[in-house]
Amino acid sequence: MSTIFPDVNSKQIVKVVEKLEFRFIRQSGTSHAIYFRKAARRRTTIPIHGKISIKRKTIKSICRDIEITIDELRDLL
Repeated sequence: MSTIFPDVNSKQIVKVVEKLEFRFIRQSGTSHAIYFRKAARRRTTIPIHGKISIKRKTIKSICRDIEITIDELRDLL
């Protein structure tokens, strides 16, 4: 497993979770969107901050929520 995290923004993460069949549920204000995958009963929260890159710890948390590795995330981008 590679330890290099991809430099991604919220739009790229949204595309990845939608490829994995997560569906938009709601948005808290203008800063966080919540996605849910009914088949796996998994939920994740994605920060929406325009073109600003998402922090490494947040990327790791999102990957854990959607049950993929960093390498799989990189392949889906």
